[in-house]
Amino acid sequence: MSSLIKKYNVPGPRYTSYPTVPFWNQDLFSSEIWIERLKENFKKSNSTEGISIYIHLPYCESLCTFCGCHKRITKRHEVEEPYINAVLNEWQLYVDLFDEKPIVKELHLGGGTPTFFHCKELERLINGIFELAKRHEDIELSFEGHPNNTSYEHLQTLRNLGFTRVSFGVQDYDEKVQKAINRIQPFSQVEKVSNWAKELGYTSISHDIIYGLPFQTSASIVDTIEKTSQLNPDRISFYSYAHVPWIKGNGQRGFNDEDLPKNEEKRLLYETGRELFSENGYHEIGMDHFSKESDTLYESYVNGNLHRNFMGYTSSKTTVMIGLGASSISDSEKAFAQNEKSIEKYLELVNENIIPVVKGHALTTEDLILRYAILEIICQFTTDLTKVYPVIPQDELQIRLAELLSDDLIQIESDILTVTESGKTFVRNICMAFDEHLIKNQPKTQLFSMTI
Repeated sequence: MSSLIKKYNVPGPRYTSYPTVPFWNQDLFSSEIWIERLKENFKKSNSTEGISIYIHLPYCESLCTFCGCHKRITKRHEVEEPYINAVLNEWQLYVDLFDEKPIVKELHLGGGTPTFFHCKELERLINGIFELAKRHEDIELSFEGHPNNTSYEHLQTLRNLGFTRVSFGVQDYDEKVQKAINRIQPFSQVEKVSNWAKELGYTSISHDIIYGLPFQTSASIVDTIEKTSQLNPDRISFYSYAHVPWIKGNGQRGFNDEDLPKNEEKRLLYETGRELFSENGYHEIGMDHFSKESDTLYESYVNGNLHRNFMGYTSSKTTVMIGLGASSISDSEKAFAQNEKSIEKYLELVNENIIPVVKGHALTTEDLILRYAILEIICQFTTDLTKVYPVIPQDELQIRLAELLSDDLIQIESDILTVTESGKTFVRNICMAFDEHLIKNQPKTQLFSMTI
């Protein structure tokens, strides 16, 4: 395994989309194209599968130095009301495009820190969304909760609004690691909010853990996972720390590069966690995710309905996802669109009744074929290569897959590619063999975090 880690530990995308954001073609994209493709797919899919909504709430009271998200650090809570007003105005602009009420199957609050917002503002936000939309009979509402500022009132308010899933950012319980990443939160605090969520009837509680953080060791990972197991969350996200200071600037420079576990040392952290999760009854789902059999994520994986988009893995697939808020990304299956990242410019555009999309990509027929092949690999660990041959000729694809095959990371039988058990560790590398944009436009500077 050590030789494979050395061989395959290269910069690579996380494939929340295909094509990935750095390879979006701005020359063939416009807001008009985005709206046209969105309306087309909405008309086709709203009544059959519904839509998803992602709402980005970007404010945090303090900076976590591991974070790669778009955020604004402030303790000024007067920013809440105008921001929620803008999000609701943006939603109205979208609803005005459609001939029928949107049917919402999935809604997720991300950040930033959604629980930065006061309960009354979150309540106003959700009520405002559903004043203009219907709830799907199988709707799932979820949010990201910071254990340090998620109150009982937050959990109660959102539960009353129909939320059934919450994800708590744990990261690591080691005090030295917490100090380095500026995320001080004792186990007792995570235990308290997790128990509150259970008491209030949340049916899916997730804990996010990150491996590869500064000063992390196998001992600290074992301790973190043992503590996590005591709380028995339904899901666990076990993310590789994405060290991209060239993108995120000083936010990821709260420690030195030599403080980070690398290569085999880092991969040992993952393998240790993976083994412990299995021992505690969790099944590996796609990349970086583990689930109890009782959770909908496992059920969707078994049933072949697992999906991945800019919200990560989801247990229900919709081909329309509308992103609201600064920096949010939307998906209409045949086009991606990203909102203005600057909060001030975002507010300005929305207040002028302009949908605040500033960049995107209109997918070609070839893009769509590869998109769904990559989705099948990262969601089901298999794909039918015959569907890919119109884009990547069979001889060429065999060349690209040869080393993966010889290293026993994949198996191919009757043109069906299957990721092996050892290959699950390198699923990002496997997807890269299908990434025409990456292969044909090799970046001259590092765009992505390391795959391991």
